[in-house]
Amino acid sequence: MSEVKISAEPRTEFGKGGARRTRRAGLVPAVLYGHGEAPVHIALPAREFAAAIRHGGLNQVFAIDVTGGTGATLALPKAIQRDPIKDTYEHVDLIIVKRGEKVQVDVPVTLVGEAAKNTLVVSESMTLAVTAEALHVPAALEVSIEGLEAGSQVTAGDVTLPAGTELAVDPEHVIALVSQAQTAQQMEGDTGEGASAEAAEGEASEEAAG
Repeated sequence: MSEVKISAEPRTEFGKGGARRTRRAGLVPAVLYGHGEAPVHIALPAREFAAAIRHGGLNQVFAIDVTGGTGATLALPKAIQRDPIKDTYEHVDLIIVKRGEKVQVDVPVTLVGEAAKNTLVVSESMTLAVTAEALHVPAALEVSIEGLEAGSQVTAGDVTLPAGTELAVDPEHVIALVSQAQTAQQMEGDTGEGASAEAAEGEASEEAAG
């Protein structure tokens, strides 16, 4: 994944009021830190940032050129706050990275294919922690569940990783479980048994009262 160049402005207003004014101006409040550097408070262009995240994912590396700075700084989103109602970015923490540096990130995992008939697939983990070179972090990972029978499980070790990417979790870490799905008849049977039990309890109560 190559870096996305983005311009930023120094941010001098802080607190909730300052953050609101920054967002009203079409910018996202952010802080840039890491590698022993003092934190730098900046504002990113909201549309450009959102477009880069949509295209490259949450682990997109940015080459940030701060107005009045000494050149572009490579950085990776560490924490992103979003407004779930407005679907806008509220604040971003960016950690400085260097070319060739290994970083640990959580990468989205997608289950592909279909398990065997009459099974139910339960996703236990939507992301997988991996270690990769900062500019070669995979945007997403896939693992197949094609034809898996009830009782099967998908683990981190089942995921095929790109060259240069390593697991940062135990290979036995469970990503998904495949269980037997209840048929309509089984569900009806369970309902019937429950109703019979309730009826029996009701009759017993009436007899005791009588």
